[in-house]
Amino acid sequence: MEATNLENYRARTTKEGADVDGFGSNFAAVCGLQWGDEGKGKLVDILAENYDICARFNGGNNAGHTVKVGGVKYAFHLLPSGILYDSCVNILGNGVVVDVCGLFEEIKQIETNNIDYSGRLFLSSRAHLVTKMHRLADQQSDAKKGDKKIGTTGKGIGPAYATRALRIGLRLGDFLDWDLFAKKYDTFIERASEFFGIEDYDKEEELELLKKHRDTLVENKMIINTESYLHKALGDGKKIMAEGANALMLDIDFGTYPFVTSSNPSIGSICTGLGVPPQAIETTVGVVKAFTTRVGEGYFPTYLEDEVGVHLQKVGKEFGTTTGRPRRCGWLDLNVVQYATLINGCSSINLTKLDVLSGLKEIKVCVGYKMGDIVLTGEVPPNIEDFENCEAIYETLPGFEEDISEVKKFEDLPEAAQEYVRFVEKFLNIPITWIGVGAGRDDIIRKKGFV
Repeated sequence: MEATNLENYRARTTKEGADVDGFGSNFAAVCGLQWGDEGKGKLVDILAENYDICARFNGGNNAGHTVKVGGVKYAFHLLPSGILYDSCVNILGNGVVVDVCGLFEEIKQIETNNIDYSGRLFLSSRAHLVTKMHRLADQQSDAKKGDKKIGTTGKGIGPAYATRALRIGLRLGDFLDWDLFAKKYDTFIERASEFFGIEDYDKEEELELLKKHRDTLVENKMIINTESYLHKALGDGKKIMAEGANALMLDIDFGTYPFVTSSNPSIGSICTGLGVPPQAIETTVGVVKAFTTRVGEGYFPTYLEDEVGVHLQKVGKEFGTTTGRPRRCGWLDLNVVQYATLINGCSSINLTKLDVLSGLKEIKVCVGYKMGDIVLTGEVPPNIEDFENCEAIYETLPGFEEDISEVKKFEDLPEAAQEYVRFVEKFLNIPITWIGVGAGRDDIIRKKGFV
């Protein structure tokens, strides 16, 4: 099929004068461009020091962002990555589904490390609550699918979005009147148990636990109208960063359906998941791992079942933050990334885990698909059967042996590593402004513009 004229497209979709790397924007978004696990949390953590507000807009605790600071490793699932900065307010928007039990387990993690979050964490009163009912439904549903299972985390995220769509769900704002919440809870259990086919449900035990967490949230005035809060912040000139969970290829509309999540990790979800207008978003930084990984079920064309795949998994420590499941690994798929950048309108790219490629004699990059007699570039078939018939088209680049984990400047990278970055940049026609060379907060190169 005819490829998109990228130069003309970028010119028409890039906001004039926008700060492309997110470092100085008034409103920036950080979004994943593959199947998740790209390393979004690290970039958000780096940028958050310059932002007043960090806001999650989709997903739930099925997501996992790992941040390593001062030798301490933090695994966030619901908490926005900006929580580590005293100056940053953190918001869970209406598009997030919230397991309050899981949230308070995460809060213990930061309390243990003496991080004060008081007055810096707010939850949307419109956000839906994830209950034990949702978790049971999720686990039972995937187990029944056998060989055709989706491979969910079992955290109840899909069922929570389902009860929201069915208009029988519970919202965090319902917590504000406990007596009314208790009545709504009984009605919810009755309707949801019938819908999901779940019997013998212990309501009293869960209600007691919810009451405990509800009291903490209400007493600390953590449940608010976050849309109003964000619009006031915009009016006051505050700097806002939107943090995406999951990634474009897991988007329920644009991803490899049905092997997707139950929300929209794409750029449009910032508007619907935070209640802000599209023109507020100045900069979108797309995060791309230097190779491809996927956890759970579903096909991906560049998957490697050889020693290179083992190298990527072992050196990259590719195990799920949320589930601990090993991630399948393969070559970088630029067809997927280009497709994702077109939908998200990316201003720049954060290329992560470049250091993991060290030690490979040659590096392959997928630049398109062959589907029968058709060649696809920047396009992913919407039909899963067609997608599973796609064969990757590769370009081969030289590998490099050097350890790059201490490198701080682009020009100090080995020539082959520089060539790899240039190739990706030229193919996408988007500047790579951040390059990850290690796991720590400081193990990253900030690069200006094209090279």
